[in-house]
Amino acid sequence: MAKDNKKNLPSNPIEAQGLLIKAIYKKFGEEALPIIKEVCGMQGKSLGLKIRKKIPNTNLSTVATAFSKTFDQNSVKIISISDDKFQIQGRKCPFGLENTSRALCEAVMAIDHEYFRTATNDKIELKILKTVAGGDPYCDTVYKKKS
Repeated sequence: MAKDNKKNLPSNPIEAQGLLIKAIYKKFGEEALPIIKEVCGMQGKSLGLKIRKKIPNTNLSTVATAFSKTFDQNSVKIISISDDKFQIQGRKCPFGLENTSRALCEAVMAIDHEYFRTATNDKIELKILKTVAGGDPYCDTVYKKKS
């Protein structure tokens, strides 16, 4: 393999998944979003079921703490963790969706939304306040327990 081709390779499975998602979105556009959201949601539910077996309780704060161990601490900042709310901000999308579209971000974020809903056994609302996929300088996401 030529040395130049190595720089285009994904550095981890999440980046590879992002390349696939972007390629599908580029080819099929908005029509692909429900499929992307459904499959990403299934992935999130599966991950939520796995983490639920490993944690002592299903409180949002416990799930958020476990989730926090899975991302790059240098590019994501925890704004708050409690049993009612978890807020994070990130400078880089792990899927490489920067400057693609907010709608694509929302479809892919079904992973995290279903992860939290499944792991907490609660109705969790996800609000994407800012997203680098939509051109914002950083992502700002809030997971909140519905009352």
